Amino acid sequence: MIDRYTRPEMGHIFSLENKYAIWQEIEVLACEAQAELGACGITKEEAAWIREHAAFNKEEVDEIEATTNHDVIAFLTNMGSYIDAEVPEGEPKPSRWVHYGMTSSDLCDTALCYQLVQATDIIIEDVRKLGEICRRRAFEERNTLCVGRTHGIHAEPMTFGMKFGSWAWELKRDLDRLIDARKNVAFGAISGAVGTYSSINPFVEEYVCEHLGLAHDPLSTQVISRDHHAYLAGVLATTAATCDRIATEIRNLQKTDTLEAEEPFRKGQKGSSAMPHKRNPITLEKVCGLSRVVKANAQVAFDNVALWHERDISHSSAERVAQADSFIALDHMLSCLIRIVDGLILYPARMQANLDLTRGLIFSSKVLLALVDTGITREDAYKIVQRNSMAVWDDVHAAVDGPNLRERLEADPECTVSSEKLDEIFDPWDFLTRIDTVFDRLEQLSFEA
Repeated sequence: MIDRYTRPEMGHIFSLENKYAIWQEIEVLACEAQAELGACGITKEEAAWIREHAAFNKEEVDEIEATTNHDVIAFLTNMGSYIDAEVPEGEPKPSRWVHYGMTSSDLCDTALCYQLVQATDIIIEDVRKLGEICRRRAFEERNTLCVGRTHGIHAEPMTFGMKFGSWAWELKRDLDRLIDARKNVAFGAISGAVGTYSSINPFVEEYVCEHLGLAHDPLSTQVISRDHHAYLAGVLATTAATCDRIATEIRNLQKTDTLEAEEPFRKGQKGSSAMPHKRNPITLEKVCGLSRVVKANAQVAFDNVALWHERDISHSSAERVAQADSFIALDHMLSCLIRIVDGLILYPARMQANLDLTRGLIFSSKVLLALVDTGITREDAYKIVQRNSMAVWDDVHAAVDGPNLRERLEADPECTVSSEKLDEIFDPWDFLTRIDTVFDRLEQLSFEA
């Protein structure tokens, strides 16, 4: 991922330095396990020496790889040189025990899963923060009236707090899925060339995984099956889709014609090189764009599940790009939304103006039910309300003054609803007499660990 979207903590997880540090720890742990077993020639003293002297230099690894064209061999060669550097001439070299009985995938796959756990932990905390902000803002805007829209058309009154609350619940579901996906990918495998432990005792796998906080794969081939990774990628994509939903909603509400909400516009920020008046939702647009990357990368992970026999390397190149990019992009998206939702600017006066924009049409459903209550059939009631509503729409479309829906209904001899009942119906709060249920449920929502 380009530096522009890479936050330091997440970027470090997918850096070569972090990967090599994990590789080193796995190799050292494997040596300690072998010494504990006493199954090969390594002694506990040699394992302790390896623990103390193990090191690597990224630049030196790169130089070696330029010759070997094999990153694991290059790393092991470099690590071994540091382990043996202070060994007296003529003495056995402790580095000979490093990678004993292992294959490259034992190292790479276990390390990768460890990295994915590290990265998922950051995303989990991001989602917790954003979810808590959405929940808090839901209660802050509990009674902020706005119009609800379906198909982009005004529907019925609601409150802006319900929007925040809906996002909070979705983020909680994302959080639950992320926690489950973290558990699902937290596996290691040190089982040899095709998973038979032909040259290494299963105890080594158990020892290494336990010290890394991973479960040991119950049956790996040469690799840990990629359904683990695909499930995680799918959960990342779903979380990205949530971010897309939030950002898209705010973008739509920031349109000049609507202008009910606006992402924070920083002092000194410029919106357009040509139009000085512009205040564009550029950060939200960035979130929507990056969500496409994360969602598309999920397909890469699904395609990586089907490898040849016990393993091929077709997954490797794709993973090196897609996994890091997905995590880095999603981390950046969530950090943007944390700032935007927390500081989201709302315009209640514009919300009220939009409630009034359609001249009472948003109350049509209540009128329909009131007519039915007077004894009229639903079909006839629908015709009465629709006929008057279409006349109001014609005036709205033509931008001409004319009777609003209530005035037209009062003038319609077929309307059997009393004036007193119309007073009740055309009060927006009449739609919201039961929203306490929504917020009582939201009270129970928690993002705590």
